Amino acid sequence: MKYIYDLHKTMLARNLILVYEGEFTQEITKSVLAMAERNMDSMGEESSIKRKVFNVMVECLQNIVKHGEDFNPFNEKKNSAVFMIGKQETEYIITSGNPVNEETVPKLREKLERINSLDKDGLKKLYKEIIKNADLSEKGGAGLGFVDMARKSGQPLQFDFEKMDDNHYFFSLKTTISREQA
Repeated sequence: MKYIYDLHKTMLARNLILVYEGEFTQEITKSVLAMAERNMDSMGEESSIKRKVFNVMVECLQNIVKHGEDFNPFNEKKNSAVFMIGKQETEYIITSGNPVNEETVPKLREKLERINSLDKDGLKKLYKEIIKNADLSEKGGAGLGFVDMARKSGQPLQFDFEKMDDNHYFFSLKTTISREQA
């Protein structure tokens, strides 16, 4: 039972205000968003900051629902992923993680590295280019969500791929949003 206390201490140390692990569906996504919104409301967060955080959360959660692989080495849960939001003195940290197929890793890495190499104007130009070309994948994504997350945060997206087995990686994504008014 010590793991419960250890988990609690970790959540406190990292100032995590919401953690969800499990299957992600549209209904669960709505619930997670509602809980986070209530948390920010109860903390009296500025509406402009809430909008940015909410937008990034929506993109993260949609990414999990649309692109997460139904892979869990421990049991048969479908679309098992993790989503966390933490509040620091000067920023919110939104983190998500989900399994992805090995074949998607190079394209995803390339897309994220390209986004991270761009400045504010470059991101705006890429956003417009994606919309104009409507280069959607078979699952409905064109990378627009990642571009939007980078634009809203004003900072590079942090990401990692951890090998799970021969065919799957665990994709982790971290987005930081400043609580300071620009």
